[in-house]
Amino acid sequence: MSEKKTQPGQMNIELPESVAEGQYSNLAIISHNHSEFVVDFVMMVPNVPKAKVKSRIILSPQHAKRLMMALADNIKKFEQQFGVISEPDVPPFPHMNFNTPAAQA
Repeated sequence: MSEKKTQPGQMNIELPESVAEGQYSNLAIISHNHSEFVVDFVMMVPNVPKAKVKSRIILSPQHAKRLMMALADNIKKFEQQFGVISEPDVPPFPHMNFNTPAAQA
């Protein structure tokens, strides 16, 4: 077996098939405490009163900020290529009670 050599500053990232399929989400709920951000990706189905968290990602504040900047950069590039992303008028979401305790460290 031969080992692949990586160039300095490069990283090999493995993407398992089960993760490569992805999860659809049409709502993200973000919470934080002093040391981390928690992003819950949720799938809501029309006319169904119950939604399900499909994935939870926990980030350090520094990584959360890097993610925000990377998303902004990618949205800018997307809009340059495909046009402005429209934001239709939608009513505000109803109050969501997640029955979760207050964040503590």
